[in-house]
Amino acid sequence: MVCLTRKKDDTKAINEALKALGKENFALIIHGSSFPAKDGDDTGFGTYNSESGHALIDYASRFFNAIQLGPAGKTKSSDSSPYCGTIFSGNPLFIDLKRLTTKEWGEILSIETFKKVVRENPKQNSGRTAYSYISNSQMVALKEAWESFKGTKLLKKEFEKFKKENSFWLENDSLYEALSIENGCDYWYIWKNKTDKNLLNPKNDEEKDAYAKRIAEIKEKYSDEIDFYKFCQFVLEIQNEETKKFALKKGIKMIADRQVAFSDRDAWAYQSLFLNGWYLGCPPDYFSKDGQAWGFPVMDPDKMFNADGSLGEGGILMKNLYKKMFKENQGGVRIDHIVGLIDPWVYKVGKKPMCEDGAGRLYSSPEHPELSRYAIARNEDLDWTLEADKEKRVKSLDDEQIKLYGRLIEKIVIGAAKECGLDKNSIVCEDLGTLTNPVAAVMEKYELQGMRLTQFVVPEKPEHPYRCKNITENVWNMVGTHDNNPIETWAESMINTHEGYLHAKNLVEDLFAEAENKDDIIVRLTQDKDYLTFVKLVEIFASKAKNVQMFFTDFFKIKETYNTPGTSGDQNWSLRLPNSFEEHETIDLAAILKAAIIARGKDFATKHAVLIEKLG
Repeated sequence: MVCLTRKKDDTKAINEALKALGKENFALIIHGSSFPAKDGDDTGFGTYNSESGHALIDYASRFFNAIQLGPAGKTKSSDSSPYCGTIFSGNPLFIDLKRLTTKEWGEILSIETFKKVVRENPKQNSGRTAYSYISNSQMVALKEAWESFKGTKLLKKEFEKFKKENSFWLENDSLYEALSIENGCDYWYIWKNKTDKNLLNPKNDEEKDAYAKRIAEIKEKYSDEIDFYKFCQFVLEIQNEETKKFALKKGIKMIADRQVAFSDRDAWAYQSLFLNGWYLGCPPDYFSKDGQAWGFPVMDPDKMFNADGSLGEGGILMKNLYKKMFKENQGGVRIDHIVGLIDPWVYKVGKKPMCEDGAGRLYSSPEHPELSRYAIARNEDLDWTLEADKEKRVKSLDDEQIKLYGRLIEKIVIGAAKECGLDKNSIVCEDLGTLTNPVAAVMEKYELQGMRLTQFVVPEKPEHPYRCKNITENVWNMVGTHDNNPIETWAESMINTHEGYLHAKNLVEDLFAEAENKDDIIVRLTQDKDYLTFVKLVEIFASKAKNVQMFFTDFFKIKETYNTPGTSGDQNWSLRLPNSFEEHETIDLAAILKAAIIARGKDFATKHAVLIEKLG
């Protein structure tokens, strides 16, 4: 019987075991807002740029060599979801206010203001963010810092350089900020001034002249507010870069997260590049019987590539985005919902994302009266016995078609990575859930690293790709992500159920093949939630996968769910690692790795007998 708790420091042995098991990357998943705060410094929102954020990075470097963050874009005042953030502007909530009170920053923020923000935080030391509170309080504090900054000589040349180098996105985003003030809200769809809605999208020379005058008027009227917006982005970039340098010194690479969405700010700035009348969404699935109506704009295929295959205006925008992300994150980029770049599901504005309401796959609907002009798949490539939302509907593709489906990946994503000195292994593709045949074909052609989520294995299917024995090397393996129940909660739901028995049976076949007491192990797995949790964690390390990810709730044994898809409310996106995280209980990684080595078989275990002894 394996002991599930341990107190001694097994850092060296753990790293030896990870190497012996062929794990090239072991990444901790934690979104920026979930980082802990130091007692007395809790403003209501986590950040990797804080003293406690650096402490977590240092702590993680004992076992992990990467930290995967969530999307870091500026979020809406009314929505804390990082997956609705901007594609270029960073979230100023990730600025560590305390550092602005130091001599390094010329004490541009008073310590009294910082203490006031901390003191009035309604979620003080609760393990939750206070999004509405900090959205307002952070900006009040940053405005004080801005007023002080203007009266100093601090970093003036660097600030001007930053504005110039980032003008291609900074001008648009800061102008939107000014227009939000002018129109009384940051949701442009309901602005009363119709001209302001279309300032960057003139339809003729007359509008171009009129809009240029309006832009000049707004820039003059809100010049200080525009520069304040740019100042926040400047401060954030400096702090981000310093944090990433610190992380690299500790052996930690930061992995960014690129959401499939475009924010309201982006939709306004680049509306001429989007497909009119259509939104990006998800067909009916595990989380929603009517599909997921995301309401995100869809890039117009005609704007992505020119007739000769070169990048169009939309393609250039997307490549600039990925270049920025790869440049800033040497660990690479996780692409959320990779199907959205290869075989996206689109639906009509005002309708549900269901077939009967006219929805379909943008590049796989040759029969669709409106989408057929974009189709890569032909009528003869479809299985007509399957509906348009089914994964296997496109049954066959030739090499040229696969290349067309994958050209955004090849020319934009991989191309951007290469220009930043990285390769395709720096691309982490979230291919969970819907995986259509075109997506699978592109993933295979370009040898992209997908994901395997063992919590979602279908135990009745022996060849299911998430099952341990079927997991290949070139993937990222995990027990769950930010959208799943913590593994302990999942295990609890399996106890004394038929589904739990099927999972237990598969686990024994895959991990205890040489055991003589298989039936006893199955019984224990069906009755003991702690043991089932332990063995599910063993599974991800015993598999052939070269890369492993672990969400912070699983590593720190937190039973709360970070996000429940298809729902809204304060519970989503608000969970944080407790401030006293170093004292918090964690999984027994040494015991888990020891069991993973043994699960590889007698010969493998014998080869690593000394290491097994070190692991305790």
